[in-house]
Amino acid sequence: MALHLQNNSLSGVFPEESISLGLRSLDVGHNQLSGQLPKSLINCTYLEFLNVEGNKINDTFPFGLRFLPNLWILVLRSNAFHGPVSHRRDSFSFPNLRIFEISDNRFSGVLPSYYFVGWNAMVEDNMPHDARIVARYYHSSVVLTNKGLKMELVGSVFTMYKTIDVSRNRFEGDIPESIGSLKELIVLNMSYNAFTGHIPQSLTNLTNLQSLDLSQNRLSGEIPPQLGKLTFLERMNFSYNMLEGPIPQGTQIQSQNGSSFAENPGLCGAPLEDTCGGGGEEEATKEEQDEEKEEKDQVLSWTAAAIAYVPGVVCGLTIAHILTS
Repeated sequence: MALHLQNNSLSGVFPEESISLGLRSLDVGHNQLSGQLPKSLINCTYLEFLNVEGNKINDTFPFGLRFLPNLWILVLRSNAFHGPVSHRRDSFSFPNLRIFEISDNRFSGVLPSYYFVGWNAMVEDNMPHDARIVARYYHSSVVLTNKGLKMELVGSVFTMYKTIDVSRNRFEGDIPESIGSLKELIVLNMSYNAFTGHIPQSLTNLTNLQSLDLSQNRLSGEIPPQLGKLTFLERMNFSYNMLEGPIPQGTQIQSQNGSSFAENPGLCGAPLEDTCGGGGEEEATKEEQDEEKEEKDQVLSWTAAAIAYVPGVVCGLTIAHILTS
């Protein structure tokens, strides 16, 4: 069963009675719905696709949805969701989730290091063939961002495309190391938050990654050199952080525009204009040359003064001798 009411002028609170236990796909994106998500959604064990983007829903994160065994796509983007997205005392996993899109809300707090443990569908491609067939008929479309561009996914493409987008929220603390276990991940966007600490080395395990955006955070340290060897990584953005050190060498990184590394005062190397290593020596050499030139100028000035002084003295003595004789 599918309920697709996207791109209408629906308003008011989402009615509980509209939720059926046999629901597989629910899309009410781009309306004016407010209030909270229906609590009865946690009883929809067949639910695979949930899209409520572009509404005015004011609610906390729907933790109960993680118990749904068949949920593949969760899109909460552009609402007024708020608060943490993890429980301190409870494990957190979406075993079949392939698209996790919660951008442009007011989610906050720290993502614990184990946050992405148990997201098995992003670790390996384990979807049965019959599920791929079902996906063609029940799912609506959803627009996501890949490599900085908007793209629309339709039908069975959902089964192949795997993305995490938590951008434009209020997350802080370290980026979880467990992100590196999601080897099937294609797009990772964590921009416009307040993440701190270093870029996890585990990101270098994401060999299928095509787009990485960590811009507009407070990350420090160096960019892991191995990121330059991810052959599918076509777009990356590290701008507006506090990163330092040389930009890793590699075709994928060197082909990026300099704006992808801008506003990191400590970064150096191509594609930025700031070179690494030699800049300090060149500056010191220039200062030494300036000092040497200044010393030479002073010597020349004193020499000229001395040359002018001696004839003057001689001339003065001569005139004095004539006048007194």
